[in-house]
Amino acid sequence: MSYRQIQQDLSVQIRWLIRRDMTEVLDIERDSFEFAWTEEDFLCCLRQRNCIGMVAEHDRRIVGFMIYELHKSRLRILNFAVHRDARRHGVGRQMLRRLIDKLSQQRRNEILLHVRETNLAAQLFFRNQGFMAVGVLRNHYDDTTEDAYAMTFRLDADEAVPHPFAQRNRISEYDISDAA
Repeated sequence: MSYRQIQQDLSVQIRWLIRRDMTEVLDIERDSFEFAWTEEDFLCCLRQRNCIGMVAEHDRRIVGFMIYELHKSRLRILNFAVHRDARRHGVGRQMLRRLIDKLSQQRRNEILLHVRETNLAAQLFFRNQGFMAVGVLRNHYDDTTEDAYAMTFRLDADEAVPHPFAQRNRISEYDISDAA
């Protein structure tokens, strides 16, 4: 059965990424990104003490993954993707909610990520989840001269201090209701 036939959110189990998940994670990665991470990229990252991987599993299949770093006052998403057949069925939102639940007022209160300027779907997804574009990183990627948007989620946005390079840009001004 195709995931596209399901009209409601998929029920997923979110757990730590383990070595035997790598084949499915790499398949999702290659299908999702033009400039995909290699297995060595994943393993090198996950060997770091502050780097964590999680997967979303549905019917014993990996349908999404996230790689993030723990820092003193924030979490940083390094890589995040959902299987094409499971997109728009709540998988990404459930994974992101799990990560947001790890934030606390006393310690880590922010999530940071970078999104390619051409990845409008990701920009809109994160914006819809409460992230805000706070800056542009010029020529950010090694594989192209493409810029990236720095986006943040703050646990208490009302009291948040503006990001050091915050500026108005087309993503922060985009009305999500227009995209629906």
